[in-house]
Amino acid sequence: MFDVGFSELLVIGAVALVVIGPERLPGVARTAGRLLGRMRRYVEDVKAEIDREAALDDLKKLHGEIVDSARGLERDMRAGMRQMEARLTLDAEPENAPKKDDATAANP
Repeated sequence: MFDVGFSELLVIGAVALVVIGPERLPGVARTAGRLLGRMRRYVEDVKAEIDREAALDDLKKLHGEIVDSARGLERDMRAGMRQMEARLTLDAEPENAPKKDDATAANP
């Protein structure tokens, strides 16, 4: 996050010792540590929430794609069934229907 080296930490510690004083420096350091820990936990919580939202968004997209595929498959299956029914009815009609030639030949 911040690019702070060891020499910079020594300078910050020396300035804090002079400004705050040796009596209050341990308490201030503990407070700063707690605040830093809270800040890190908060940042981690925000990152985790963003990751969950991104995963949820991906799942919603996947769900939509699956639903669209299922609808397309259903549509194709219904069209295939209609074609099969049409073929079956066409195949069944000539067998049951009397032919014109047979009807006219029987009734002369």
